[in-house]
Amino acid sequence: MPKIPRDISGNELSKILKKYGYDVVRQTGSHIRLISVYKEQEHRITIPHHHPIKIGTLNNILNDVAEYLEIAKQTLISQLFKK
Repeated sequence: MPKIPRDISGNELSKILKKYGYDVVRQTGSHIRLISVYKEQEHRITIPHHHPIKIGTLNNILNDVAEYLEIAKQTLISQLFKK
């Protein structure tokens, strides 16, 4: 079972999420806004532009993305952060 990485920044996460069609729409202060239409329906998420992102915040973002993509969170983690 893959673990959530503890040292990922908001910038890195926004680049990794491009795999699922997430594009940066805007950045205001320390928050990055992304939109995806990967599943034919618009999905918006906001991620903090921090280094590192707090584990609880990252967990919530990954839960939200996994729900949108209709896949298990563990599957999403292994696809996004495989070495």
